[in-house]
Amino acid sequence: MNILYLHGLDGALSDEKRKILEKFGNVIAPQLCYRNDNRIVDFLKNEYKKSAVDVIIGSSMGGYSGYFLSLIMDLPGLFFNPALPYKNTVQFISKINTERKKFAKIIIGKKDDTIKASDNISFLLNTISDNDNIKISIINQLEHRIPVYVFDIELNLFFSELKLN
Repeated sequence: MNILYLHGLDGALSDEKRKILEKFGNVIAPQLCYRNDNRIVDFLKNEYKKSAVDVIIGSSMGGYSGYFLSLIMDLPGLFFNPALPYKNTVQFISKINTERKKFAKIIIGKKDDTIKASDNISFLLNTISDNDNIKISIINQLEHRIPVYVFDIELNLFFSELKLN
């Protein structure tokens, strides 16, 4: 399985999280500069459409990009505190299939002070349809940064749920 991991704004995939991801497959984790390129989603679509990516995982700005990329490429995904309602770093998004057929899971931290849970929930409630194959989980004590143990637990849950979908 090929996993495309998209880091957050000014971030990178840590060695600890890479090791956890590698339990599930081959990890592709490009270093991205969201501030200097407003066409990251198109770049990723063109770059990885031929490399047989099976699943997209992202956090924060990587969750934002991954969320839309998974719709465009019709792939399952797991997104931690995605920056869906915010336009601090504007990204051009090409035409999107509006109905999500492949399973997606969104993890929202209730104590996130960077991407407010209420803003993400409002965005999702106003954009997803009743037919979308999506699960939204709210973790009460989770802040913006995803601790390694939460990352590990949520990846195991996601891949178990993915097998059921």
